[in-house]
Amino acid sequence: MEKQDRQDGKITSSRSTRGNKSPIDIGRIPPQATDLEQAVLGAMMIDGTAMNNVIDILRTKDAFYEPKHQAIFEAMSELYNTTTPIDLLTVTEQLRKLGSLEIAGGAYYLSTLTNKVASAAHVEHHSRIIIEKYIQREIIGISSEILKEAYDETKDVFNVLSKAEEDLFAIAQNNMKKSYDTMQTAMKGAIEEIESARENKDGVSGIPTGFKDLDRMTSGWQRSDMIVIAARPAMGKTAFVLSMARNTAVDYNMGVAIFSLEMSSVQLVKRLISSEAQIDAEKLRKGNIEDHEFQMIHTKISRLSKAPIYIDDTPGISIFELRAKCRRMKQKHNIELVIIDYLQLMTAGTGKGGGNREQEISQISRSIKEIAKELNIPVIALSQLSRSVEQRGGDKRPILSDLRESGAIEQDADIVSFIYRAEYYGLLEDEKGPTQGMGDIIIAKHRNGSTDTVRLKFIGKFAKFDNVEAFGTDDDFQVPGALPVGHDFDTAEAENRMVISSRMDDIDDDDFDISGNDNDEAPF
Repeated sequence: MEKQDRQDGKITSSRSTRGNKSPIDIGRIPPQATDLEQAVLGAMMIDGTAMNNVIDILRTKDAFYEPKHQAIFEAMSELYNTTTPIDLLTVTEQLRKLGSLEIAGGAYYLSTLTNKVASAAHVEHHSRIIIEKYIQREIIGISSEILKEAYDETKDVFNVLSKAEEDLFAIAQNNMKKSYDTMQTAMKGAIEEIESARENKDGVSGIPTGFKDLDRMTSGWQRSDMIVIAARPAMGKTAFVLSMARNTAVDYNMGVAIFSLEMSSVQLVKRLISSEAQIDAEKLRKGNIEDHEFQMIHTKISRLSKAPIYIDDTPGISIFELRAKCRRMKQKHNIELVIIDYLQLMTAGTGKGGGNREQEISQISRSIKEIAKELNIPVIALSQLSRSVEQRGGDKRPILSDLRESGAIEQDADIVSFIYRAEYYGLLEDEKGPTQGMGDIIIAKHRNGSTDTVRLKFIGKFAKFDNVEAFGTDDDFQVPGALPVGHDFDTAEAENRMVISSRMDDIDDDDFDISGNDNDEAPF
């Protein structure tokens, strides 16, 4: 039997709806404030400066409920955009030009609006009420559409869910814009950050990477920054960010979100296990591990298993999905760092065709920067480099123009860094010394600091980057043929040492995938 409730003087049905109308539509009038709409329009016609106070609040004519008020506001907006004075006469003439004077109620109705208010003193407050009513109507409309599509058996439920989330977030994005900061407010925030940095003895004011020289140069990844880490395939991009994520989460207990568009979460975790337990990744893939090694895995990964690392391996994730998931992770897990592996595999997710790939990458890049600012966290986006690097002579060090598919990446990023391993190109020595087992992190753009190069140790078989001075100091890991920890040797001894090549030197870290899948484009 149908149950009925009396609410707001209206009879509404609580039975599930099976038609096009939802229960929330039955016997209800959409939220509106037509008297305030009249007051706001009248205030703008008697005070030409009132438009300045509301243009950031009432950004669309749809904010008005009455169609005639929408037409009037549209005419006012066009006058405002052309810096034409706004008053009763100019608005009337503009409506006449647009052919909307009759829709707007005629010249007489316009004149009555100016009699609704004596001044524009409260126009901003009234405008905020109008926009609140508009948001309510938008939410109701979306909710009705969700109900309708949820009952439609022909609709894919995940598409319905995705669209619902997209529409709801679009309302927030379009109507909850941040206002400006006064100098006093901004100054207070700046002083707090300076004091916080002063208290840090290591000079790291941002999110630490665990790489000492890199943290010293950047003071840690700074909040609201977009960091691009780019390299050619096989340079070790994924290995670098995984090593960094491990350091940030395990050593500093800070939440890290990893969006892996190419590798599965299990593959990434296997790499982390290989790095943490220092067991050859190839052995893990093939399962050729001894009992004592298996026991060592469980011993070594105890801290790693508790680390606040969250992996999303959705392939081809759209920028909308990324934003929504980052918001939820920030709210639920308080993530401090986001890593995207990698940018060129993302989609804009607008559903609009006709644009080229460069425009799409530009949109994705801008959106990533917006996410970093909105959530006040650093976002790291891995990126591929163009083939022009391989076509150049010399040492093939990347430069900013090598960024693939869009100059917008360079423009939007606060830091652009490249991973370069000279050993990959057969160069065994450079100005900094031997390059075997070494990787350079080249800071090519640093919006708020200096540019330089940081050298790290690269251990290919463990898919791991580490501080150079830390290499070989772990009791559980000593490279065959390496000098004992603390051994002091003079220059002559160093020159007479024999370096024996290992077959691992010939194996490119991207030539194998511990998941067992051949993937030439799977960057570490």
